[in-house]
Amino acid sequence: MKVLVLNGINLNMFGKRDPVQYGTVTLDEINTRLAALGQELGTTVECFQTNFEGAMVERIHQAFAEQVDAVLINAGAWTHYSYGIRDALAILTCPIIEVHMSNIHAREAFRHTSVFAEIAKGQICGFGADSYLLGLRAGVSAARTTK
Repeated sequence: MKVLVLNGINLNMFGKRDPVQYGTVTLDEINTRLAALGQELGTTVECFQTNFEGAMVERIHQAFAEQVDAVLINAGAWTHYSYGIRDALAILTCPIIEVHMSNIHAREAFRHTSVFAEIAKGQICGFGADSYLLGLRAGVSAARTTK
């Protein structure tokens, strides 16, 4: 089983950017935790981060070709307006789990809307780095029940 973790715009700045909202953990530390949990769950975890919307869409297309078993996505601000990424995600036939470090529903009004929500299996937000770990567990579970 393979799970792809997609990280979008500005998320390479975790650990430096707004520690009140995002804590001090870095994206590399999150990726290390995901790999370790993936081993426990018997799955391979591949992590990808980009600040370029087209590169994100291309990686999603590649995930379709690779027939990944599940996708976790934290698209950052793209979550709230990128119909291009949303349409690329809609091509996938595997479970999509949306994750966010902060509780997007308790923040600025524009963050309350996710253009991915209606195509995602579910959304996990507000648990810091643990949102990713919970998302991985959810993605693996959803992939196993759809096989």
